[in-house]
Amino acid sequence: MATPITKPHAAMFCSPGMGHLVPFFELAKRFVTQLDFQVTIFVLSITDASTIRSHQFLHSASNLFNIVSLPPVDISGLVDTPFIGTKIAMMMHQSLPALRSAISEMTSTSTSSDLPPVTALIVDIFGIEALAIAEEFRIPKYVFDISSAWYLATMLYAPTLDVKVLDEHANKKLPIKIPGCTTLHFEDTHDVFEDPNSPARSRFLCRGKEASTADGFLVNTWEDLEPKTLKALRDTKLLGSIIRGPVYPVGPMAIPVGPTPPPQPVSRRSHVLDWLDLQPTESVIYVSFGSGGTLSAKQTIELAYGLELSQQRFVWLVRAPVENDASGSYLTVGNDDRAGNIISDYLPDGFLSRTYNVGLVVPTWAPQTEILGHPSIGGFLSHCGWNSSIESIVNGVPMVAWPFYADHKLTAAMLTEEFGVAIRLKVSSSSNGVVGREEVKMMVRRIMVDEEGHSIRSRVKELKHSARKALSEGGTSYCSLSQVAKDCQIRLQAYSDL
Repeated sequence: MATPITKPHAAMFCSPGMGHLVPFFELAKRFVTQLDFQVTIFVLSITDASTIRSHQFLHSASNLFNIVSLPPVDISGLVDTPFIGTKIAMMMHQSLPALRSAISEMTSTSTSSDLPPVTALIVDIFGIEALAIAEEFRIPKYVFDISSAWYLATMLYAPTLDVKVLDEHANKKLPIKIPGCTTLHFEDTHDVFEDPNSPARSRFLCRGKEASTADGFLVNTWEDLEPKTLKALRDTKLLGSIIRGPVYPVGPMAIPVGPTPPPQPVSRRSHVLDWLDLQPTESVIYVSFGSGGTLSAKQTIELAYGLELSQQRFVWLVRAPVENDASGSYLTVGNDDRAGNIISDYLPDGFLSRTYNVGLVVPTWAPQTEILGHPSIGGFLSHCGWNSSIESIVNGVPMVAWPFYADHKLTAAMLTEEFGVAIRLKVSSSSNGVVGREEVKMMVRRIMVDEEGHSIRSRVKELKHSARKALSEGGTSYCSLSQVAKDCQIRLQAYSDL
C-alpha cells in the first residue's frame, strides 16, 4: 500500500532569467501561504551574474520552499541562433534527465527523502517537454504562463493553423484571426513568426501543441485585465476545444502576498531611491529595458539626446551597447561592470554633465519594483516585457511602449489598444530600425506633460485598484488559485485510480 500523502507537494520547473524566476517565486509563495502546499523549485545552474543574482533572490525565501539547482548544461555546441527563446528551451531540454531523476527519487517509496512525493508538476513555456515526466509518474501537470492570456492563446492556436496561413502572415503580412480573441496583426506578431523558414517557428509550434495536453494553465493575469481572451480560452466552441484543462488567471504576480522581506537598512538602500526622494511627485520617467534588453550604439546615442531634449527628469538604466541583438544581455546582465565598461564611453559627449540636475544614469541594474512604486515616478519607458508591464500597471504608472523581442510587440499592442495604459514609439521606415531623438522627445513629453498622459494615468490607476481587488481574499485570482488546489486533488485521485 502506498504511503498516504499528508501534504500536497508541487514541483516547479523554471527557466533561467529574472523575468521567469520572479513570477515563479511569487507563485511558490502563494502555494505555500494560501494553499498550504510544500513547494520545490527546480532551477538551472548557470554561472553568469544574472543567474547568480536570481539564485540569491530565491534563497532569500528558502525558509518557505525548497530550492534544487540542477547540474549545469552546455549548449554551446548544440545551438547557434539569435532567438533567446531557443537557447533557453535547449537548456531546459538538456536538464530533463536530472529533473526526472530528482522527481523519481522524491516519488519512490524506497528512498529516505525528507520531502513528500510530488503531487503536481508546474512548468513554464520553455519546460513543456517536462510534462511527459509528470505523465510517466501519474501526477497532475500544469503550465504556468508568466505572460499574458493573449500570448497563451496565440501559442495554443498557432499549431492548429495550416502552414500556408503562417507563411502568408510572414510573407504577405496578413493578419491571423484567433477565435474569440483580438486579431494578431503582423506589426504586433511574435518574432518567431517573422521568418517562415526559421527553426524557431517550428519549435514554438511544437511547444504549443505539447502544452495543449496539460491538465491546466495558470496565467499571470486577472479577469478584469483580459476578460475577452480568458472567455475564449474557456469556451469549448472557441479555444477551449483545443486544450485539455481549465485556465486559471492567478495574477498579477507583481504584487507580493504573504511574508515579505524586511525593509533594507538605510545604509543598504539604493541611491536611486534616495535621488527619487528629492524629486516632485510623478515628475520622473523611468527608462529600462528589462533583464535582457540591449540597444545598439547608435540607438543609445539617440535615446540619450531624446531624453535630454524632452527636458523631463529621468532615471535611466544603461547597459553597454550590443549590435544586432536586442536580447543581448538576457543571460549576461550584471557582467557590464566587470568588463571595465565606462558609461560615458557610449553616451554623447557632455551628456552626463548637461543632465546632472535632472537625470540619473544607472549602470546594469536597479531595484525596479521599488522604483516603479516610488511616488516621484510618473512614467515608464519600457521594452514591454510582461512582468515589467504588469509592475507598471499595479503601481499606477503609464508607459511609453518600446517593444524589443519575443512577445513584446503583442504586449505593446495590448497596452496601447486594449488596456489604454500606454503610447507606442514609432520606428521610421528610413531609419534602419533606429528610433530617432525627436520621436523619443515627443513620446516622453506626451506621457509626462500633455493632457493625453493625464488621461492614460487615470486609466492605469483604475487597473491598479482592479489588480489588488483580484488578489484580495474572495477576489477572482484568489479564488482561481484555490480552485487549482481542488482540481489538482481530483486529478491526483483520478491518476491513482488508473
